[in-house]
Amino acid sequence: MSKHVAVLMGGWSAEREVSLDSGRACADALREAGYTTSEIDVTRNLQALLDGLQPAPNAVFNALHGRFGEDGTIQAILNVLGIPYTHSGLPASALAMDKPLAIALFTAKGIRCPQGRIMAASDIMHTHPLPRPYVLKPAREGSSVGVIIVNEGDNGPSLEGWEFGDILVEPYVSGRELTVAVMGERALGVTELRPLQGFYDYEAKYTDGRTEHLCPAPVPDDVGTLAQEWAVLAHQALGCRGVSRADFRWDDSAGTEGLYLLEVNTQPGMTALSLVPEQAAKVGMSFPELVNWMVENAACDA
Repeated sequence: MSKHVAVLMGGWSAEREVSLDSGRACADALREAGYTTSEIDVTRNLQALLDGLQPAPNAVFNALHGRFGEDGTIQAILNVLGIPYTHSGLPASALAMDKPLAIALFTAKGIRCPQGRIMAASDIMHTHPLPRPYVLKPAREGSSVGVIIVNEGDNGPSLEGWEFGDILVEPYVSGRELTVAVMGERALGVTELRPLQGFYDYEAKYTDGRTEHLCPAPVPDDVGTLAQEWAVLAHQALGCRGVSRADFRWDDSAGTEGLYLLEVNTQPGMTALSLVPEQAAKVGMSFPELVNWMVENAACDA
């Protein structure tokens, strides 16, 4: 009898629709890999989730994104139930979602990151907390949700209706978008992302035709090597397991000195447009082989 894998998807974060796409794609790939697969659209009804996980599957494929799904909450529930799950455990998930804490940890490990500060939206309204250009982002969200870039000549940011809590204010790093997938203790490669307009925001990440992916990235060997080394080091520093993705900005006028780690995503997207399956394919691993590896390495926190 084949192993039963329950795929958790949906949720109620700002990334719900992407999570549904990831979950469906992963469920299809898991079936192709030979698993018996069920799909659970996770809502705030915890009893419905518990019912959906009975009888207990052999493993959970966690395709949730954003709050509840990748901040340690669902990981805590699965730990209590004793059901192995893909991706990182509770401590790493919670740390990675808290950008200020994660950046402090990366910096202590010698990884270069933009050095920002936390502010309340009420303290930023219609003023400039840093010299322009600078970046405003939610301190605890993913997938570039809520990110605002304030450029030279822009007025002070209007944050009326801001719903993401504390704001991380960082100096803007000019240059190019790079990303590195880490699988276990191995970096899969470097991809450069070139949005066809604007910056690499939520829409650019998940809308077909909005961003060009260059894999492998056309960067000097020393830059590519450093990005991969830092991605693995950041993965280890957080205590990640399974698959993660590290996102960088690179000022190509400054060589390796222009490379900055922005964040680590412990639940990277797994849609047709996603970067981890793309990098895995470049090293000869099909999508079903990738999800198979993730399920076979599923675990609970000790």
